[in-house]
Amino acid sequence: MKSAVAAIAYLRTSSAANVGADKDSEKRQRAAIESFAKAHGYSIEAEFYDAAVSGADPVTERPGFLAMLQRIAGNGVRTILVESPDRFARDLAVQLAGHDMLKGLGIDLIPASAPDHFLEDTPTAVLVRQVLGAIAQFEKASTVAKLKAARDRKRARDGKCEGRKSHAEINPELVALVKELRRKPRNGKRRSLRAIAAEIKRHGYVNMHGKPFAAASIQGMLQS
Repeated sequence: MKSAVAAIAYLRTSSAANVGADKDSEKRQRAAIESFAKAHGYSIEAEFYDAAVSGADPVTERPGFLAMLQRIAGNGVRTILVESPDRFARDLAVQLAGHDMLKGLGIDLIPASAPDHFLEDTPTAVLVRQVLGAIAQFEKASTVAKLKAARDRKRARDGKCEGRKSHAEINPELVALVKELRRKPRNGKRRSLRAIAAEIKRHGYVNMHGKPFAAASIQGMLQS
């Protein structure tokens, strides 16, 4: 005999007016899911219910749905049963986006009223997925453009935006000392870059490895 497939039941009611022990929505959904599970060899391991949650709300913003995903992550169940597609999400775009997310996680979503609903790539479903993809691409491009504009403004204002901080930003006292040593001659001659590195070492300034700064680093401090 074939063993039952473990599944989780997901219920949702839009209006708070339809939530409560004396209301029909929750009872109707549960009965439909249980009847389908019994007829098709599913064993309901747990139930999650989003009460007074709009069908247009993204699934990732629903407390019951998120709790269900956490439960699924820990128990290995890979099937969710709902009464109907619109109980999962009434908004078509939200419905398809939510289903695609579950599919990406390896989770099957099965409506009791139309078991093959999410298995069929209808022209409408394909169109909505393409539109959602185009919107996501547009939003990403817009975000990249906004970030670039912000970096450009900061670079124009401060002269720098990205990358490793300069010595002038990290230790302005060190840079000031380097410039002072370069200006003041020693025995009538201007100090070399290596001589400056040796001198600031005597003042306790060394690189991150505990060694004197390289000539290139000293040159960078002088140019900052």
